[in-house]
Amino acid sequence: MTKPIEEMHVAVLAGGPGSEREVSLASARGVVKALAGRVGKVTFVDVLGPDFELPAGTDLGFNVIHGTFGEDGRLQAEMERRGIPYTGARRLSSEVAFDKVLSKRRFVSAGVITPASAVVMTNAATEPPSEVGIPCVVKPPREGSSVGVHLVHTDDQWTAAIADASKYSPDILVEELISGKELTVGVLGDMVFPVIHIQPRSGFYDISNKYPWMTGAGGTDYFCPADLPEEVTLAVQAEALKAHRAVGAEVYSRVDILLRASDSKPFVLEVNTIPGMTESSLLPKAAAAAGIDYATLCLKIIKISLNFN
Repeated sequence: MTKPIEEMHVAVLAGGPGSEREVSLASARGVVKALAGRVGKVTFVDVLGPDFELPAGTDLGFNVIHGTFGEDGRLQAEMERRGIPYTGARRLSSEVAFDKVLSKRRFVSAGVITPASAVVMTNAATEPPSEVGIPCVVKPPREGSSVGVHLVHTDDQWTAAIADASKYSPDILVEELISGKELTVGVLGDMVFPVIHIQPRSGFYDISNKYPWMTGAGGTDYFCPADLPEEVTLAVQAEALKAHRAVGAEVYSRVDILLRASDSKPFVLEVNTIPGMTESSLLPKAAAAAGIDYATLCLKIIKISLNFN
């Protein structure tokens, strides 16, 4: 029989071996603080790979490892092997959502509006695929925080983008470039949070604009709820929920969307199954706009996750 949440020993799983390690550590510190006094015991666990040690008596792993190992299904598989419940998406849905090629296929099958795309191998990518062309976006399929992502407007930029993206993956997702507002939408269970408008102060929403505290550069303004007509807001939220369900996310996610300037049509880019969880991160920001404070959000994530363990 599962213990009541208030009696559980929760291990907050943090860090990971990937490019988003520092962000994950910051998320974990926030979750530890939020859960203190609200669960039986909370322990911070720095995870570098599959041989991580959990404290004796761990009842639940609260996963805040963004990107590699934490978000790609491998941590989920390891927790299942050990027979210990964990928060967030299960192994298969994590694998699908983390891989932009696999999730793109799910979007198309489910009728989710998403930019036109093609997959190229870096060793043969002498020019953009004809079905996408220039301008386009070059993305390594299995990285987060816009690592290796490039907006391409010229042939020279294409060559440079492929050279950089090849550092992260031999296969690259090339997408149609949609010009418009950058939006993100949180989903928790069947609840869709208010839309956030993301407005980088320069360039696009890359790692320097997402985490200026970490990179020492860039910066972004956030507007929540986004200033959109009601019918557009509802269309964006509907597409976000459809994308969340298309990848099979069981618990919560944050869906990134571009709202095309010419016609206010929403295009889904990706579903993040372990989004940032610092107190100032976008999912907690959207939850707050919906009347759910940070600590309550963390407890709700635990409660819903226990239904799938």
